[in-house]
Amino acid sequence: MTYTLKPLTPVLAAEVTGIDLTEPAGPALRKALYDAWIEHAVLVIRDQRLTAPQFADAARLFGDILVQQLKQFVLPDYPEVGTISSRDLPIRDGRLHVRGEEFHTDHSNYPAPPKATMLYAINLPDRGGDTQFVDVRAAYDDLDEATRRAIAGLHSRHVYESSRSTRKMAELTPEQRAAIPQALQPLVIRHPENGRPALYLNTGRMEGIAGMPDDAAHALIARLFAHATQPRYEYRHQWKPGDLVIWDNRSVMHQANADYDPTQLRYLYRIMLQGAPLQAYEEVPA
Repeated sequence: MTYTLKPLTPVLAAEVTGIDLTEPAGPALRKALYDAWIEHAVLVIRDQRLTAPQFADAARLFGDILVQQLKQFVLPDYPEVGTISSRDLPIRDGRLHVRGEEFHTDHSNYPAPPKATMLYAINLPDRGGDTQFVDVRAAYDDLDEATRRAIAGLHSRHVYESSRSTRKMAELTPEQRAAIPQALQPLVIRHPENGRPALYLNTGRMEGIAGMPDDAAHALIARLFAHATQPRYEYRHQWKPGDLVIWDNRSVMHQANADYDPTQLRYLYRIMLQGAPLQAYEEVPA
């Protein structure tokens, strides 16, 4: 199967055209797609026509599927496939409040967070509803030496919803909340496949920094977050019908946008892939 791979920005994201994921992918194509995803962190595969089970089969090209956390947002006949629908979202002051507003990385409170998230566009509004990504590898690379030394070895506890979160998480029953894990995560992680360091941030879930007073910890988190979300690190995906997008949660943060007509349906399938416990990055002395 011939295909074209085109980088979309100088720092991250690439577009793949010319493949049909309803057809079997041989070992060479599987490896090429996987390697491109690891390198570019966001892979946009255009012009797909997938059923829910075919979307799940496409996900397995990149890893093992993670069980969906929020059972109210899954397909009844295919519970491994989640859904993102504007019809599930509240409208306040005339605008939708979407899941995933504000830059974050998915399920960072898991001891082994998902390595990847995939979305497949089924129905889109006429305009808006973009997904933004920022490269937290490049953001770490650009930190000054003093900041790198200051954050080396630091860890933050990630919970379902931080006491200082400005992002409202999905409502859970007391039983669901009790089942949600917490995890102590490195502030700087090492990618297990390419070795690159990256900032690991999720302000909606980070409950300070271990061993640091709360105000100082949250000030540091806010400074790193502001640095990592600069436009120079960003790729903004404008969805087209048939787009399948997979991103590496160890390399990017992402955010959703509610800037579309709330009367129009935005509906996507979602799958996450199983990850491993995160590794702290250690600078090698020169």
